[in-house]
Amino acid sequence: MNQYITGMTIKNLREQRNMTQNQLAEILGVSDKTVSKWERAKGYPDITLLEPIADAFKISVPELISGNTIQNSNVSANVEKSKFYICPVCGNVIHTMGEAVIHCHGISLVPAEAECTDESHMIFVERVEDEYFVRIEHEMTKTHYISFIVALSKDSSQLIKLYPESDAQARFKIKGVEKILFYCNKDGLFFCNVIKGIDDKDGGFRMSALNTLLN
Repeated sequence: MNQYITGMTIKNLREQRNMTQNQLAEILGVSDKTVSKWERAKGYPDITLLEPIADAFKISVPELISGNTIQNSNVSANVEKSKFYICPVCGNVIHTMGEAVIHCHGISLVPAEAECTDESHMIFVERVEDEYFVRIEHEMTKTHYISFIVALSKDSSQLIKLYPESDAQARFKIKGVEKILFYCNKDGLFFCNVIKGIDDKDGGFRMSALNTLLN
C-alpha cells in the first residue's frame, strides 16, 4: 500500500460510532493506552489488527486504510452513476456503478473525470442497422492511444478494450445507448451524448463533438 491507517482516521471512525477508546480496546484485545497512542500518532496498529479494526467499524480494510468510508446508498446497480478507474501502472480498467474504494498495484485510484470531447479527440458515430459504429480520430501509437470505448444506457454498459497500433473504433448495440465515453492514455476520459431520437432515424449519421454535444 502507498499509505497506512492514521491515528486521526481511527479517532474519527471511533467518534462517529460513539465508541470510547476503552470499548474499542476491548474489542481488539489491546489496552486503552494503546488506542490512545495510535490516535496521538505515537504508534501504529500492527498489520494483523487491520481486519479486526475494520470489522469493529463495520467497514472494509481498503476503506480503513484510505480513510474514505463509503455509504451504501446505491444498493441497486445504477449504470448512470458509472465511474471508471484506470491504473497508471498496468492500464487496468475498473468499472463501478457507484462509490467504491479501488486499489491496483498498491495505488489508491480515483475515478476518471470525463470531459467533453474536443478538437484533438473528435468522435464520429454512424448507425449501421441495429448498431452504432464509433470511430475516433486519434493516433494509435505505442505511447499515445485510445485505451477503451464504452457505450452507456440506463441499465447496461458495453465496453470495448483497444490496444496501441490498432484502430480506434468499435461497434455497439443501439438499444438504449445515451452516452459514449472513451479514454486517452495521455489526456484522460472524454464523453459524448448520443443525439436524442437517433433510434428513429433511418439513415446513418456522423457527429463531431463541436456541434452535436447535448447537455
